[in-house]
Amino acid sequence: MTKEPSETARRVTLAGVREGARLVAPVLPGICVFAAAFGAAAQQKGMTVAEAALSSALVFAGASQLVGLELWTDTWTFAALLAIAVVTFTVNARMILQGASLQPWLREVPGAAKWPTLFLLTDANWVITERYRDRGGDDFGVLLGSGLVLWVAWLAFTLPGALLGGLMDDPKRFGVDLVLPIFFSAMIVPLWKGRRDTIAWSVAGLVSVATWYAVPGYAFMVAGPLAGALAGAAIGMAARR
Repeated sequence: MTKEPSETARRVTLAGVREGARLVAPVLPGICVFAAAFGAAAQQKGMTVAEAALSSALVFAGASQLVGLELWTDTWTFAALLAIAVVTFTVNARMILQGASLQPWLREVPGAAKWPTLFLLTDANWVITERYRDRGGDDFGVLLGSGLVLWVAWLAFTLPGALLGGLMDDPKRFGVDLVLPIFFSAMIVPLWKGRRDTIAWSVAGLVSVATWYAVPGYAFMVAGPLAGALAGAAIGMAARR
């Protein structure tokens, strides 16, 4: 007898893709300007327009792409390659926690839809998806649609940035560095459920700030979320006893 797929496994629809595209629209202006800033910075580091576009198309990790440029060099040694690999891994390690939070939902999604979509996972569409799920949504197309729109926008606006050079080399000059924090704050507030979230979020914030002051580099991006996740897990286990 053929096993009937679960309802969740069937929920990868075109309507969900369109909904994901709609939900991600408010953050697109900031993403586009950030992509242009990356393109400009890449051009100033000596990358060609094609190389900058290829980086955005294949890496698609805004924060680590910009961090990687800080370590970019004309002469590559093993030590230089190791340094950029460690730094970009550290910056992107938060994606491990984001993926873990989605795992109960993802395990029922067909692999043909799941694995390509995980390439498109970013901070922005992760928080969009979490809020969508919190409201009872079960269409995996939301993650796919929002990620696909972000990927296209990031690639498309890398090109003019690389072509125009220094016009957008410093996102802070235009306040673009504030767009994503404001967006995340607005999206995550409705996910708050009470005392457990208050404690976990507070621990994450305090540990992030303390690590940022105490440890050079980008370790705060891992230490804070990990501390918050452990605090939330500890509270959950204590409540079940």
